Amino acid sequence: MRLILENLWLKIASLLIAVLWWMATVGGPESTTAVSAPVQLRNLPQDLELSSPLPENAYIEMRGTSRRLTSQEIGNALVVVDLGTVDRAGERTFSILAGNVNLPPGVEFLRSVPSQLRLKFESRLTKEVPVLTRYAAPPSGYHIVNQLVSPAAVKIVGPESRVAAIDRVQTDPIELAADEEEHTFHVHGFAGDAQVRLEQPGQIFNVKVRLEKDR
Repeated sequence: MRLILENLWLKIASLLIAVLWWMATVGGPESTTAVSAPVQLRNLPQDLELSSPLPENAYIEMRGTSRRLTSQEIGNALVVVDLGTVDRAGERTFSILAGNVNLPPGVEFLRSVPSQLRLKFESRLTKEVPVLTRYAAPPSGYHIVNQLVSPAAVKIVGPESRVAAIDRVQTDPIELAADEEEHTFHVHGFAGDAQVRLEQPGQIFNVKVRLEKDR
């Protein structure tokens, strides 16, 4: 009994500190929650292109204490899909498992929706296509008599089947003024397919246009 009572208040204080530390670390009973986490691809093959749609986010269900499942703790959850094993064109299926999800310590991965990603890879194709100038409707009483776009053709890059289906790049619509002066516009081009890009990203096209009044 004497050993028990010796330094009793010090022992009680130590016990309280231990309990408070446990509550701060563990944070009470466990619960489950879910968060929408962005999907990130790593180690994309150098000579292949992704031609299938990729979900921007996956729905991740997880379990942990209320302290661990705060929005601040799990707000940076991320799904990482490693494509380092892809070495040829075709379809590949990737499962989203615990090892694919970046979660804070003490949070357990339960499942993902979708649980798998089926991705299609194609050979990369580069092709030159003409540039088509787009206009808003000419001002009433005027018509276009002269136009020049530079460059007149541009190279596009992307999955083979998607690039093969594109025969032109269109400029953004150009608003024309109601006069007979020659005007120069600087506009962007659009390939028409989200998975096809210009070989020179952000390329600007110069368009010279002159109108004439209807006679």
